[in-house]
Amino acid sequence: MDRLLYVAMSGAKQTLVSQAANSHNLANLHTAGFRADLNQFRSMPVFGEGLPTRVYAMSERPGIDLTPGPIESTGRELDVAIRGEGWIAVQAPDGEEAYTRAGDLRVSGHGLLETGAGYSVLGNAGPIAIPPAEKIEIGHDGTISVRPLGLPSDSLAEIDRIKLVNPAPELMYKDSDGLFRLEGSAGPIADAGVTLVPGSLERSNVNAVDAMVNMITLARRFEMQVKMMHAAEETDRSAASILQLS
Repeated sequence: MDRLLYVAMSGAKQTLVSQAANSHNLANLHTAGFRADLNQFRSMPVFGEGLPTRVYAMSERPGIDLTPGPIESTGRELDVAIRGEGWIAVQAPDGEEAYTRAGDLRVSGHGLLETGAGYSVLGNAGPIAIPPAEKIEIGHDGTISVRPLGLPSDSLAEIDRIKLVNPAPELMYKDSDGLFRLEGSAGPIADAGVTLVPGSLERSNVNAVDAMVNMITLARRFEMQVKMMHAAEETDRSAASILQLS
């Protein structure tokens, strides 16, 4: 009886964990450059007195879906998307170098180039500072050129270059802030093979249909586990009634 209740309870709890991960993916359906969290269940034996005749489910994140999302043209001069593999280097809140695919760039009130989430974009020598300018252009190689205030339209000056990297996927992990970092290694050097698509954004790689189907499946699984807990309760009551009669 206790085993049945424990297995059903643990299954319901892990289903809720998986549902939270799936809901997080759905919530970021329209987040630029978002990479979906993968989720899977694993059977774990219940050890105790006697043989391990029961197993319970454990929800875990085996990795991240690194499949590129669709690229959408926006026409905005500060929007960039990475073509194929590669990452944009940014400065994380802890001051360390981190990586993102979000190319919804903007100029902060302090004149720093940053992502839509507020992370400073890194260049050749740290965060990129943008001087007052009438026009800003970002090239396919990450080169940033500006036309200073009051100068003619052909007066473009190159000021910096976005640090674009392409480390091995197996060395990267997704942190709690949504940024990617490298496992126990120094930051990679800039990779000239990574190219940008100016005036475009890479959308999230979350498949809305798959996520909705998964949500329904998880909801049904949770309902089944709750029914098992009710069955354990009814069996316990029946056993107690028989003992009272005897």
